[in-house]
Amino acid sequence: MSQTTTAANAIDIAEIISRIPHRYPFLLVDRAEDFVANESIVGIKCVTFNEPFFQGHFPDYPVMPGVLIVEAMAQTGAVLMSKTLEVDPRGKTILFASVDNCRFRAPVRPGDVLRMNVRVVKSRGGLFKFAGQAMVGDKIAAEAEFAAMLVETPAS
Repeated sequence: MSQTTTAANAIDIAEIISRIPHRYPFLLVDRAEDFVANESIVGIKCVTFNEPFFQGHFPDYPVMPGVLIVEAMAQTGAVLMSKTLEVDPRGKTILFASVDNCRFRAPVRPGDVLRMNVRVVKSRGGLFKFAGQAMVGDKIAAEAEFAAMLVETPAS
């Protein structure tokens, strides 16, 4: 965590699980830090060789699929939305709505720590537009603009 991170703006895995519905093997955020309501967040994904996608992508040169890097940014944005809006996950879900201007700049490999810097570009009610960068060290691995929306979930 950065030196300015406090317990008030750090989010551990237990809180992430309480805020978004994703679970193994599709939960792609291990923790988050630098949360500022309605403004920004940094999601952290510690990439290991044990990720199930590395079996086929690619066996001799494992690379995290770009779509999963974008998904990790989207999940980070969902955590930011959920915490900002204080969403009760019973009866509501945050869904990916769009992705634009997506670029992949560098591969993400086992052993990398992926930092998803996500900031709110615009928010209105239950719709948020974000700009995100996925970083490994000081290199941009991917960047995109994306949106998410809060929807009612039918009772089961």
